[in-house]
Amino acid sequence: MYVTCYKFTYCLIPEISSLSWFTTIVPLVLVLTITAVKDATDDYFRHNSDNQVNNRQSEVLIDGKLQKEKWMNVRAGDIIKLENNQFVAADLLLLSSSEPHGLCYIETAELDGETNLKVRQALPVTSELGDDIGRLAEFDGDVVCEPPNNKLDKFVGILSWKDNKYPLNNEKMLLRGCVLRNTVWCFGMVIFAGPDTKLMQNSGKTKLKRTSIDQLMNTLVLWIFGFLVCMGIILAIGNTVWERQVGARFRIYLYWNEVVNSSIFSGFLTFWSYIIILNTVVPISIYVSVEVIRLGHSHFINWDRKMYYPPKDTPAEAWTTTLNEELGQIEYVFSDKTGTLTQNIMTFNKCSINGKVYGEVHDDFDRKTEINKKTLPVDFSFNLLADSKIHCYDHSLIESIKLGDPTVQEFFRLLSLCHTVMTEEKNAGELIYQVQSPDEGALVTAARNFGFIFKSRTPETITVEEMGKLITYRLLAILDFNHVRKRMSVIVRNPDGQIKLYSKGADTILFERLHPSNEELMFLTSDHLGEFAGEGLRTLALAYKNLTEEQFKEWLKMYQEANTSLDSREERLSIVYEKIERDMMLLGATAIEDKLQEGVTDTIASLLLANIKIWVLTGDKQETAMNIGYSCHMLTDAMNEIFIVTGHTAIEVREELRKAKELLFGQSGGLSNDHANGEKIQESKQNSVLEETVTGDYALVINGHSLAHALEAHLENEFLETACMCKTVICCRVTPLQKAQVVELVKKHRRAVTLAIGDGANDISMIKSAHIGVGISGQEGMQAVLASDYSFAQFRYLQRLLFVHGRWSYFRMCKFLCYFFYKNFAFTLVHFWFGFFCGFSAQTVYDQWFITLFNIVYTSLPVLAMGLFDQDVSEQNSMDYAKLYEPGQLNLLFNKRRFFICMAHGIYTSTALFFIPYGAFYNAVGEDGKHIADYQSFSVTIATSLIIVVSVQIVLDTSYWTAINHFFIWGSIAVYFAILFAMHSNGIFDIFPSHFPFVGNARNSLGQMSVWLVILLTTVVSVMPVITFQFFMVDLHPTLSDKVRNLQKVQKRQKPLQSHMRQTHRTSSRRSAYAFAHQEGFGELITSGKNMRVNNLHSASGLGRTMQNSTSWIENLRKKTSETVNSFSSDRIMKL
Repeated sequence: MYVTCYKFTYCLIPEISSLSWFTTIVPLVLVLTITAVKDATDDYFRHNSDNQVNNRQSEVLIDGKLQKEKWMNVRAGDIIKLENNQFVAADLLLLSSSEPHGLCYIETAELDGETNLKVRQALPVTSELGDDIGRLAEFDGDVVCEPPNNKLDKFVGILSWKDNKYPLNNEKMLLRGCVLRNTVWCFGMVIFAGPDTKLMQNSGKTKLKRTSIDQLMNTLVLWIFGFLVCMGIILAIGNTVWERQVGARFRIYLYWNEVVNSSIFSGFLTFWSYIIILNTVVPISIYVSVEVIRLGHSHFINWDRKMYYPPKDTPAEAWTTTLNEELGQIEYVFSDKTGTLTQNIMTFNKCSINGKVYGEVHDDFDRKTEINKKTLPVDFSFNLLADSKIHCYDHSLIESIKLGDPTVQEFFRLLSLCHTVMTEEKNAGELIYQVQSPDEGALVTAARNFGFIFKSRTPETITVEEMGKLITYRLLAILDFNHVRKRMSVIVRNPDGQIKLYSKGADTILFERLHPSNEELMFLTSDHLGEFAGEGLRTLALAYKNLTEEQFKEWLKMYQEANTSLDSREERLSIVYEKIERDMMLLGATAIEDKLQEGVTDTIASLLLANIKIWVLTGDKQETAMNIGYSCHMLTDAMNEIFIVTGHTAIEVREELRKAKELLFGQSGGLSNDHANGEKIQESKQNSVLEETVTGDYALVINGHSLAHALEAHLENEFLETACMCKTVICCRVTPLQKAQVVELVKKHRRAVTLAIGDGANDISMIKSAHIGVGISGQEGMQAVLASDYSFAQFRYLQRLLFVHGRWSYFRMCKFLCYFFYKNFAFTLVHFWFGFFCGFSAQTVYDQWFITLFNIVYTSLPVLAMGLFDQDVSEQNSMDYAKLYEPGQLNLLFNKRRFFICMAHGIYTSTALFFIPYGAFYNAVGEDGKHIADYQSFSVTIATSLIIVVSVQIVLDTSYWTAINHFFIWGSIAVYFAILFAMHSNGIFDIFPSHFPFVGNARNSLGQMSVWLVILLTTVVSVMPVITFQFFMVDLHPTLSDKVRNLQKVQKRQKPLQSHMRQTHRTSSRRSAYAFAHQEGFGELITSGKNMRVNNLHSASGLGRTMQNSTSWIENLRKKTSETVNSFSSDRIMKL
């Protein structure tokens, strides 16, 4: 823009300007106007998006009354009331809640990606405030705490109130982004608001995103300006020499206000004159065209019905108009897990009971058939409390229950008793389950549908409705879950007085504790579990044990001793649990489907085929993330190794990474670079680690605490090298800030185009850090969408966004730029050649109006049509042939080499445009015998030749023809001739004689046959090399795009081929699904009765009294929320 203004200034100086002011001011004003309008539009929509969040309403206690207040007006010290399912507006200190003992339940999916409920508890002294508005209004406590920071799992502060001080920690806080669940109401005092909240501290700063083509284009414009200066210097030197040797003889014929006697000064003035004349080589109007094309591409995304999600009435939206072509160059995709890959919905899919598989559908010949829309589901109408959203298609299962099969009934009885679910009956017959993990919810709901309905519980009893009969079991003990035990058990006494132990957990754990008589059933069930896991289902085994009164009393005594011990209480309890959880009888196994979003697996497979590496960055636990990895087929048992990094110190992490690299290099058989594009390799050698080609498939799984060390300066290269050599990378338990750091690490060292996709507020930082940020408008609010560059409702739309819109945008933009630079060089360099034949006098070849209108009228619309509508292959083939995406990753379609080819092509065309008419008109005469070698005829001939040549060139470059392309190309030629004859007419000359001096020339020149022959010859010489080159390239060295385009032509004449993606089914090692989102300690919470609305709880057993007398239940719950430790038994997974 500076260069344009500079040239415009010099256009106003008549001593050095051969052009009128409007030749530069018109393009300049057009550029400024369109750019300003586009940027203002983008800012306006961003402003509206921000207002959606800032104007959300909260109930704030003001002047003793609850009043609606916008989030943007909430300040530290305000007291806010939250209701069930509301988002937390700020970082709050929990004061009181509707639940007993000041408890409240929150979902932190926006913060850490976990959908399981977490418990927060108010201080006892503030929980007494309840919902008494008067007492809350009088609350005058002072909080002294840490300054705003981004640590989500830590808070340190002190509350001073009523001459007492109370320590505060993270368990007393409700952070912004959380959602209140299963709690009617709660009150909290704002500690941090707005940008000071931990969520916003993790969000990072908004950065100006520019595409690699933008950066390259800016560099090329500077190079072109340097080339312009060089041409000006050459012509200025020529003028100096010419003035010194020849020019003095012609000064009497040239009009000067003051005669310039110095040849050097004449050369100086000529330099600036040629800078003005040749300024069109600097493509100012290209910025206008680029903005228009990008705007069009953005609207194509918005209008794409195939990316519209009807269930939520959610279309795809492009929130920016400047990044479209970068969608065609993605090399790394960083994805969140919860809500992005998954639906957060668990469903009971299949089961194995007593060696028989249920949940499959067979035909009359007992052959397994696929479930489709015509398959009739099981009729649960006999069960009024059945969940209508759950469907089962195996009628034999419900028949077995109705026929009284004892094993099947015991199976579902176990599911209805062995859990930590709480119930809430809102209306008559409407049961609401408050589940700690979605896995448990799916199992209890399955039992409910099959007639074993968990109704209610107290600290000592569990009430179940079994096939219409209400039965109350005495709860004797809960042997709680933890990540080491990987199982949970309950001991109950049925109404007949029989004591039973029911247990569920990982099959590898339970199978070791079965009675020897179960060996045959265990092997059969193990095969079934393998089948379930091969389908990507989450599995667990079920077992039971009959206990005698003496056995239980003896065990209870040991339990009470362990539970009351002061030293090593957890270890002693674990030993006691082991004593009774042995010699159990196997019932069967369950298979839960952690529902992925539709099309996730196929989308990931397609992205991997396109050489796009996918890294999953999630705040969820390791087992959950790996299980989803298996479901998506990102992890498979066919992989050579799965490296798991869990080191707690930098030394441990370094050692684990080095061991992984040793295995990678040891089995790779050598190192080689995997990038084919020489230019990109050369750029990346200095600032990035080299990517080695490794034989085999590998995966890397790393925990958050290990990642913190891996991201340190002395380890980041080691981590990046190892990760980039793996096919799949999964980072678990990562904070929002760590997500951004991983993205920045890849951007910095790999010089690769990155894309981050997520749906929660915890994904905002990585969305902002990546080159492209994509928001999923899912179940976790709109924060990620509002911070993103593009948004849609389902992960599967990412394939279409990249393979169709992204690839086409990149393809179109590259063709547009190549053509634009070519035509500008062809147009402008004619002046350069003419300078050697006009005494370097800075005389223009073309009419001034032609110079003004060439880029903005004559050639603007055809190239815009190509940039908007052109496509090398159809959208379906773009989706089917993933390898078509690779040219964008390697930056093959437009780079510095391509620019110099376009430049050389333009120089060649300008040479033909000038020298062929010059040679043809040299001493030539017209058909009427008159001389036609005058300046004006020469100008019209070259201008007409130029218009036809560049029009033919765009015809050759256009791959996909539409009515718009035809209209713009042929219409532009017609407009040229219409304007040409109009400006050369007598009428307009009579009105503006000084501005239109070429009166009658068009009619005179174009009426000569010899002129048209010259134009034809010029056109043929200009385009024949291009036609020849394209013919031989397509015939001898066709690209994949050429092959697919030929296939399209064949398909038009034949029946379209249907492509079916091969579905692969893994035979996988089993992965227990139980309680991956489960928290240890809920068993103690239930038996203590602290979370139940029950008055005067009385213990009926020694165990009950022991647990009620425990005063540390909430502390134990806090301590037991520990990091997941993976202990998969598969021999293919290497634990470093």
